[in-house]
Amino acid sequence: MNQRIAKTLASVWLVLLVGCSNPDPGTEPQVMLADGSATQFSHWDGRWILVNYWAEWCAPCRKEIPELNRLHAERNATGVVVVGVNYDALGGERLRTLVEEMEIRFPVLVADPRNRWNAELPSVLPTTFIIGPDGQLKNVLVGPHTYESFSQALQLTTAT
Repeated sequence: MNQRIAKTLASVWLVLLVGCSNPDPGTEPQVMLADGSATQFSHWDGRWILVNYWAEWCAPCRKEIPELNRLHAERNATGVVVVGVNYDALGGERLRTLVEEMEIRFPVLVADPRNRWNAELPSVLPTTFIIGPDGQLKNVLVGPHTYESFSQALQLTTAT
């Protein structure tokens, strides 16, 4: 193997090792939010989490966002949290600006968390994953919903 390839492989290995290592294996990795802050999914342990996939170009998503804002504002204190995921995987300033322009009032994740639940990327927008207080995927809602239909889905999900 020539020296140039060996150096490149060594650099890649170092990046992977540093980038994938968790300095304290007992701690959960940080989850970055569009506003630049960070949290952990464990922050929401014991709560119902609605993970909503949306996009700027999706008209039903735009119509659904005020419903999700209301749900997050009114039900957050009672154990329901709404988080968003931009379907187009935007990040940085572009995502922050878009969240502001679309008046999204719930946390928006920078990275797609669907691998936590071995879920497929939604093929229809909007799509909302309902995650139970135990951290397990309980239901998937496809298409636009209202505050009332989200509330009803949560009631039906908790009953099963």
